[in-house]
Amino acid sequence: MTKRQENSLLFMWAVSLVATLGSLYFSQVRGYIPCELCWVQRIFMYPLVFVLGVAYVQKNPRIAMTSLVLSVIGGSVSLYHYGIQKLRFLSDSAPSCGQVPCTGEYINYLGFITIPFLALIAFALIAGTSVYLWKSLKEEQ
Repeated sequence: MTKRQENSLLFMWAVSLVATLGSLYFSQVRGYIPCELCWVQRIFMYPLVFVLGVAYVQKNPRIAMTSLVLSVIGGSVSLYHYGIQKLRFLSDSAPSCGQVPCTGEYINYLGFITIPFLALIAFALIAGTSVYLWKSLKEEQ
């Protein structure tokens, strides 16, 4: 395993850890109740902390496809969630999300940074690094 691959694993693990701690901060410290789509995003982000942590310790860059699949699915949910928050034509037809509406915005920094946007950035960083890692593995063979 090259140093770049090792650093890529560490980077992906750090991004997933920060995203997980951020979501726990918003719900446990700030008291924001997650909507249904937030829970789905958590389902795809939280395991990445453990999967990527173990891959980093084991120096196993072959985890790239697993992290890519989890991050693309989670990122797709984040993109949809962000869309129903910010695009009128999507928010008008947004499904009911349970006790907290998915169109609600607990934070809205600079007019566009919401919780689903932060999750989307984290998923995109992990997906992009996973693609890089996968390509570097293919080049080695």
